[in-house]
Amino acid sequence: MSAAGRMFKAIDPATGLSLDEDFFSSQIVDAEEALQNAATAFQQYKNIGKARKSAFLRAIAEELILLGDTLINRAAAESGLPIARLQGELGRTTGQLRLFADLVEEGSWVNAIIDVALPERQPMARVDIRRMLVPIGPVIVFGASNFPLAFSVAGGDTASALAAGCPVIVKAHPAHPGTSKLVAEAIHRAIATCGLPRGVFSILYDDGYEIGAYLVKHHITKCVTFTGSFKGGMALHQMALQRREPIPVFTEMGSINPVILLPKAVENRADELAAQMAASVTMGAGQFCTNPGLMIALQTESLSNYIQVLSDAIAQTPSATMLSAGICANYKQLSENVLQSAAVTLLAESEIADQDKSNQSVARLASVKVADFLADPKLQEEVFGPFSLLVIADHIDQFEAVIDALGGQLTITVMADNQEMTDYAALLGKLSDKAGRLVLNAVPTGVEVCAAMQHGGPFPASSDSRFTSVGSTAIYRFARPVAWQGWDDKLLPDELKSGNPLGIFRLMDQNWTKD
Repeated sequence: MSAAGRMFKAIDPATGLSLDEDFFSSQIVDAEEALQNAATAFQQYKNIGKARKSAFLRAIAEELILLGDTLINRAAAESGLPIARLQGELGRTTGQLRLFADLVEEGSWVNAIIDVALPERQPMARVDIRRMLVPIGPVIVFGASNFPLAFSVAGGDTASALAAGCPVIVKAHPAHPGTSKLVAEAIHRAIATCGLPRGVFSILYDDGYEIGAYLVKHHITKCVTFTGSFKGGMALHQMALQRREPIPVFTEMGSINPVILLPKAVENRADELAAQMAASVTMGAGQFCTNPGLMIALQTESLSNYIQVLSDAIAQTPSATMLSAGICANYKQLSENVLQSAAVTLLAESEIADQDKSNQSVARLASVKVADFLADPKLQEEVFGPFSLLVIADHIDQFEAVIDALGGQLTITVMADNQEMTDYAALLGKLSDKAGRLVLNAVPTGVEVCAAMQHGGPFPASSDSRFTSVGSTAIYRFARPVAWQGWDDKLLPDELKSGNPLGIFRLMDQNWTKD
């Protein structure tokens, strides 16, 4: 890779000081080389078979584990995140890789469908048609700021794209280049161990936008993934639409993740709910895309108790180092913009626990009446950080008006007692139109990596609500269906051959079977 690009260093957000090691922004020549290598590797990698592919994914996980404290300590220095959080995130990262290895090894994910020939059918014979999913081609992955491991170089996007059979080019996030380099080196070691073409994976560094734009616009690129801001996600989406060949861009752009506090739940569990919500709002300095940035509740005597307990908990929450100076400054500006509204009341805010540390979060809780919330669109925008706005309704019918006004969400949470699930069935029935995941009597922070998880929602939470960026079904972003009509059996992919040599589930004449 060229070292002629602009030099930059990682910054420790807690101190504001530069970390060791120089990094150089990749040049167009580097991006072009990575793309050409990916195109060449694709022709081999898409056909290597499920055993070698699953072994590769497991090899990456093993290489990451071997990095141990070296990786964890560098990630902590670049992100300000605590060691325990990053140890858990590393476990999630390796767990994702193994999850996709298992999925690939089993093999049924290709959704093989077979309709055999019916030459005697009247009035017209049916030809033999067999269909399955195939990899889409080289994928560009943009590393996320808030998960330097699980949503970055070897995170869920990379793991699921590699599992599908697609080479990956990662544009490393500039906030944690050292972490990205360590992980990329681990992937390259796994490539060498498994005897795969080097172009299966590449990484490019840039603290600006030029390289990312070049990758998205290039004709070799067939898909893009991004986790981050609405502005960034939409910029990538527009670039892709302007290409001669438009391509899918799967963006997860965050949301305010409303929490509906039904009155009986507040009456019976005010203290419990307040403690839960305070912990969720402030977890990780609020730097989660599922952070509960909005609460909706009915004005009652019980709500006053809930507000008091929640306000006390927010005020007592110690500050934490945010991911970067830019994210911290943006949080302060956005939360202060909300508080400048005459209709918004600041209920509580925390104090900076350590004045010697930079980029410290200040948790904030505010309230507003429904009518004022509906009249001011800026109150519906995400504030990325430990902030939540309580929208207070005078009557329960106003809950529906608030939900109707909101855009698409990653999550909507309902805090309710059993009878309320029946009493407010009409309101609750609307929620699936607005969110990708509906949570009952639990907080939305914490995203399980499993087959049933849906992380993505209607626009603007994500650009395509039909897909998830977390869990095993994330693989379907990187595949497209191809049908083989009238082909000799020996020329078909193994997944479609008569006799089912791979032993996978297939839809045979409308019946799922391994026969």
